[in-house]
Amino acid sequence: MRLEPELWEALTEICEREGQDMSALVRQVESAGHAGGRTSAVRVFIINYYRAAATEIGHAGASHGPLARARFAEMARPAA
Repeated sequence: MRLEPELWEALTEICEREGQDMSALVRQVESAGHAGGRTSAVRVFIINYYRAAATEIGHAGASHGPLARARFAEMARPAA
Protein backbone atom coordinates (compact mmCIF):
# COMPACT_ATOMS: atom_id res chain seq x y z
CA MET A 1 0.00 0.00 0.00
CA ARG A 2 1.44 3.37 -0.99
CA LEU A 3 0.70 6.34 1.22
CA GLU A 4 2.38 9.68 1.64
CA PRO A 5 4.61 9.93 4.74
CA GLU A 6 2.08 12.23 6.42
CA LEU A 7 -0.66 9.64 5.97
CA TRP A 8 1.56 6.89 7.40
CA GLU A 9 2.16 9.14 10.42
CA ALA A 10 -1.58 9.77 10.77
CA LEU A 11 -2.34 6.05 10.49
CA THR A 12 0.30 5.25 13.10
CA GLU A 13 -1.20 7.85 15.44
CA ILE A 14 -4.69 6.43 14.94
CA CYS A 15 -3.38 2.95 15.79
CA GLU A 16 -1.78 4.31 18.97
CA ARG A 17 -4.96 6.18 19.95
CA GLU A 18 -7.16 3.16 19.29
CA GLY A 19 -4.75 0.59 20.75
CA GLN A 20 -4.77 -1.44 17.53
CA ASP A 21 -2.13 -3.14 15.45
CA MET A 22 -1.84 -1.47 12.02
CA SER A 23 -2.54 -4.64 10.05
CA ALA A 24 -5.68 -5.32 12.11
CA LEU A 25 -6.88 -1.76 11.61
CA VAL A 26 -6.28 -1.89 7.85
CA ARG A 27 -8.18 -5.22 7.65
CA GLN A 28 -11.04 -3.60 9.56
CA VAL A 29 -11.04 -0.63 7.16
CA GLU A 30 -10.99 -2.96 4.15
CA SER A 31 -13.89 -5.00 5.49
CA ALA A 32 -16.06 -1.88 5.58
CA GLY A 33 -16.38 -2.27 1.81
CA HIS A 34 -15.04 0.96 0.32
CA ALA A 35 -15.33 0.69 -3.48
CA GLY A 36 -11.95 2.21 -4.33
CA GLY A 37 -9.53 -0.43 -3.06
CA ARG A 38 -7.37 -0.68 0.06
CA THR A 39 -5.27 2.48 -0.32
CA SER A 40 -8.29 4.61 -1.13
CA ALA A 41 -10.23 3.08 1.78
CA VAL A 42 -7.40 3.89 4.20
CA ARG A 43 -7.13 7.48 2.95
CA VAL A 44 -10.89 7.98 3.35
CA PHE A 45 -10.78 6.35 6.80
CA ILE A 46 -7.99 8.69 7.93
CA ILE A 47 -9.78 11.84 6.80
CA ASN A 48 -13.09 10.69 8.31
CA TYR A 49 -11.34 9.84 11.59
CA TYR A 50 -9.89 13.31 11.92
CA ARG A 51 -13.01 15.07 10.63
CA ALA A 52 -15.02 13.31 13.33
CA ALA A 53 -12.56 14.63 15.93
CA ALA A 54 -12.40 18.18 14.55
CA THR A 55 -14.19 20.92 16.48
CA GLU A 56 -14.70 24.59 15.81
CA ILE A 57 -12.54 25.36 18.88
CA GLY A 58 -9.74 23.20 17.46
CA HIS A 59 -9.97 24.90 14.08
CA ALA A 60 -9.88 28.32 15.73
CA GLY A 61 -6.79 27.27 17.70
CA ALA A 62 -5.11 26.28 14.43
CA SER A 63 -6.00 29.70 12.95
CA HIS A 64 -8.46 28.21 10.48
CA GLY A 65 -11.49 30.17 9.40
CA PRO A 66 -14.92 29.32 10.79
CA LEU A 67 -17.31 26.98 8.99
CA ALA A 68 -20.48 28.69 7.74
CA ARG A 69 -23.45 27.82 9.94
CA ALA A 70 -25.45 26.47 6.98
CA ARG A 71 -22.60 24.11 6.03
CA PHE A 72 -22.16 23.03 9.66
CA ALA A 73 -25.88 22.15 9.90
CA GLU A 74 -25.66 20.24 6.60
CA MET A 75 -22.73 18.17 7.90
CA ALA A 76 -24.55 17.38 11.16
CA ARG A 77 -27.51 15.80 9.33
CA PRO A 78 -27.34 12.03 8.93
CA ALA A 79 -26.73 10.78 5.40
CA ALA A 80 -29.80 9.53 3.57
